[in-house]
Amino acid sequence: MGTLVAPPTPAFLARVRRGLMGGVLFLGNDWLTKSTAARVTSELQQAACSRGEPLLIGVDQEGGIVRRLAWAPPTEAPSEMQNPADAHAQGVGTATALRSVGIDVDFAPVVDTPSSNANFLGSRAYSHSRTWNAKMARAFVTGLQGAGGVAATAKHFPGLGRAGGNTDDGKIVIDAAAWKLREDLAPFQAAVNAGVKLVMISTGIYPNLDASRKPAAFSPTIIGILRKTLRFKGVTVTDSLTAPAAVAIHDAPAKAMLAGSDLLLYGSEAASEQAYTTLAGDAAARPQLRARLAQAAGRIRALKASLAASGGPSCG
Repeated sequence: MGTLVAPPTPAFLARVRRGLMGGVLFLGNDWLTKSTAARVTSELQQAACSRGEPLLIGVDQEGGIVRRLAWAPPTEAPSEMQNPADAHAQGVGTATALRSVGIDVDFAPVVDTPSSNANFLGSRAYSHSRTWNAKMARAFVTGLQGAGGVAATAKHFPGLGRAGGNTDDGKIVIDAAAWKLREDLAPFQAAVNAGVKLVMISTGIYPNLDASRKPAAFSPTIIGILRKTLRFKGVTVTDSLTAPAAVAIHDAPAKAMLAGSDLLLYGSEAASEQAYTTLAGDAAARPQLRARLAQAAGRIRALKASLAASGGPSCG
């Protein structure tokens, strides 16, 4: 995905017209007024539809401290949502607001289960109870997706509730026992059972799930748990690959793809553009990578088609 922190430049729109991205991530808060968001998504989709295929356009709209669109729901932080009915209503309201400005992916909800009050997620998580989080995840996902045209994203698989820090700020190793980490998958399973369209894979390192100590977004073993054990069929998306653990990996875009990550996110457009160039160069010489890219593209196009069929962007 391309990354925008301001309205697109002519060069960015040219990249869209050339088909050099499958979607766009909006970052930052101050510039995303309702009128600006609507105008920018329209410009982006017009550029994309010159090639006949819409973009996915996504934001982190969790509620509380992570709320890119200050004028849009969720009006409560996840920890403030009172019950599943409240979470469902917040999901419906969020979908209505996002759809009104042409945004079709919400990188929410956070379904991690913090193991202590010291966990960095704070109010971004629903609670410290896996059972409660599973109920709330199901409710928010069905509210968001049931309103039509907007996809939910369960994050950050296989969980950052036991992390000692934020993966955006440092290399985070989560040494919890495998059985504890597997218990924490319950909210993810609830989201998958509710039909969540995307699952975000963390850049945390989980030695007791994958002894190779690869960050989850680069781990076929960990993504295999999502696909084989939880039976998730949708699109996998990485957490930011400008995170320290990811930046340290040589040929990171290809390695993330080969591990099973379908959609690659970056915290800056410069990093995203460089990643595309690197990935295209690698793919030219690697048949296995080209096959994996085709599989990922198929899943992403199926997601776009499902969103268009329920009121999301299309090229008509």
